[in-house]
Amino acid sequence: MTRKEQKEMRQKQIMFKALELFVTKGFAETKISDIAEALDISVGLLFHYYESKEKLCLELVKMGVEGTKMSEKTSFDDPLLYFGKVLDGLLNAASEQPWVCMMFVLMAQAQRPGMPDEIRQLALTVDQIHFSAGLIEQGQKLGTIRDGDPLALSSAFWCAVQGLMEYHAAAPGMPLPETEWLLDILRKD
Repeated sequence: MTRKEQKEMRQKQIMFKALELFVTKGFAETKISDIAEALDISVGLLFHYYESKEKLCLELVKMGVEGTKMSEKTSFDDPLLYFGKVLDGLLNAASEQPWVCMMFVLMAQAQRPGMPDEIRQLALTVDQIHFSAGLIEQGQKLGTIRDGDPLALSSAFWCAVQGLMEYHAAAPGMPLPETEWLLDILRKD
């Protein structure tokens, strides 16, 4: 393994441990020394990778924003297929990589008051509910998505996904639902 690969691996270890601690202890309660101790590394080594817990959290939120933006670039003729594909990807990732669920928790926490402003402002750029409302409206015109206020339907759908991810972050051994069950929130009868 090259030095570059070792450095990248260490960065990922630090990020995922910080994610876990930010979610379980809260950002404000997590100290940089907690992260270093959990990884059995020195605080100095951790500072070699990230100059502060704020910068570390910012990198995690950037990762969350990027993941969201990637899914927004996917397109289908039928928006219901888009939602199915996004859900398949999320549920598969959540079953194989528990940090995916924790990322949902962190992104929700990052949008709330009390987070450093730079982190909060970046997290607030993610607005799946409004983005998805436009897709839902298209699906309603196609006749594949149920009637109703597109914003309310989008809110119901994404709040269900958020709640599911938060629950699985706390109870990772629980089985995940099938994609179709969540799609039924949107699917026209």
